[in-house]
Amino acid sequence: MKKIWITGASSGIGKALALKFAQEGWQVAASARRESLLNEISELNKNISSFPLDVTDKERCKEVFEEIKNKYQNIDICFFSTGTWDPEKEKNIDTEQIENVMKVNFFGTLNCINAVEKYFKDKKNGHISIVSSVAGYRGLPNSTGYGASKAALNNLAESLYFDFGRHNVRVSLISPGFIKTPMTDKNEFKMPFLKTPEFAADKIYNGLVNSSSFEIDFPKELTLILKLLKILPSRFYLYLIRKLTKLQKL
Repeated sequence: MKKIWITGASSGIGKALALKFAQEGWQVAASARRESLLNEISELNKNISSFPLDVTDKERCKEVFEEIKNKYQNIDICFFSTGTWDPEKEKNIDTEQIENVMKVNFFGTLNCINAVEKYFKDKKNGHISIVSSVAGYRGLPNSTGYGASKAALNNLAESLYFDFGRHNVRVSLISPGFIKTPMTDKNEFKMPFLKTPEFAADKIYNGLVNSSSFEIDFPKELTLILKLLKILPSRFYLYLIRKLTKLQKL
């Protein structure tokens, strides 16, 4: 039976993916800060085990991975999806908020990767999957911290693709559009092509298990548009985004 470690598993995409893998017969090590929610998930499927974790604690990340290895012996996939976002605080440059977003979204992911690096490189097999966002493709309004953290993850994933690839370890990048989660429920605007966490889980499961692609992006109706915008020269991109978001020139 194959095994996967999922962070951010207490809600949203992480929770839906934990249930999806468990239903497909995988053993799932589920991590998040909220232990009570993790326990609720583990009660839904016997294939899910709870490993509470605050990813901003570098040493605790290493300890939890040791606990997971001791329980399962072998880990096939590590899926790192912890994230935070507060749209109200993104409207202005709140350095404390930005530091927190980077600490959770970027450095929290990096702490987890650091914890599993030696294991996978020594084993010369396995898969590390990093959850980013289409918000990391290019700069967007009111996304000073969140967008920057996701852009950093995109760059990190591409770099690690080469570094881990030399050891026969696969690295993949997950780029979701708008998924209905407690985090996106904070948004004050209408989200185009909004999908459920279960939709995301199906797309991710298929991409991780049945595909060898580096990037798993969805929904295609949205990501295709954003990928086209991504290649535009800055002059045209900034003009279009300004028009689309009805921003006024300062």
